[in-house]
Amino acid sequence: MKAVVIEQYGGKDQLVEKEVASPSPGENQVVVESYATSINPIDWKLREGYLKEMLPFQFPIILGWDIAGVIKEVGSAVEDFKEGDRVFARPATTANGTYAEEVVVDDHLLAFIPDNISYEEAASVPLVGLTAWQCLIDFADLQKDEKVLIHAGSGGVGSFAIQLAKHKGAYVATTASGKNEAYLKSLGADRVINYREEDFSEELEEYDVVLDTMGGEIQEKSFTVLRGGGRLVSIVGEPDKEKAKEKGIRSGNVWLEPNGEQLNEISSLMENGHIKATIGHRFPFSQEGIQEAHELSESHHAKGKIVILFDKE
Repeated sequence: MKAVVIEQYGGKDQLVEKEVASPSPGENQVVVESYATSINPIDWKLREGYLKEMLPFQFPIILGWDIAGVIKEVGSAVEDFKEGDRVFARPATTANGTYAEEVVVDDHLLAFIPDNISYEEAASVPLVGLTAWQCLIDFADLQKDEKVLIHAGSGGVGSFAIQLAKHKGAYVATTASGKNEAYLKSLGADRVINYREEDFSEELEEYDVVLDTMGGEIQEKSFTVLRGGGRLVSIVGEPDKEKAKEKGIRSGNVWLEPNGEQLNEISSLMENGHIKATIGHRFPFSQEGIQEAHELSESHHAKGKIVILFDKE
């Protein structure tokens, strides 16, 4: 089968197309024929070598941790899925990712794709959807009528988090460039702060939750908009514990855990129209397509998710 791999750390030119052996499932696994995958910052951060101590994989490495497709083969102990099922997943974080024509996935991480959702829509969701869920629901325990600030609302995690927060009944503010205001309001944002013209820390106060997707100075300033007893959750790095204690804020860093049960809940929200996929860019599954997609993701100017489509003609 074809896969796009890296054989050493470095720039986007390290992404090369190769013929590799087709996978076989373990007893509690399935093989998914890939219809779509998507790009996330973890992909190029690992490619560059930034995560090599946390994830010390052996080369060659197949990147990618979102998959949507059709089950081709099931392991001997798999009971809830069968060949031909339309499924999506955020697979376990291994060196055999989803930039490949076939992907092995543990059965407990799978969710069914609703009939009214396309493969590309499904592929755009698992990593960002589970990240938003684990930040806003598991960590922050976001409640109806609470106020939440979501940084970088037009990005993959941000665009999903806005919708999830609105579904929970929260008031949502978000930061973005002015050109994305209409888009973000269409997702449900109540207030859009143009970071080029406004300083969110001077505009907002007494918020219950901040979801930090940026780190650095933005994370530091986020403490100032929270009320006592508020929650600061980051996907970038651990917030200052001393500052959190001093202000009476609960803070933490969330590292996504793949979770099939949560993904099935997200699937139901999508099926019923409560949350929609936000695809901003599409590229073909090829060496060049994935290189271009990485370049766009690294620019931090992607709107919504970047999806990779496999040729199924």
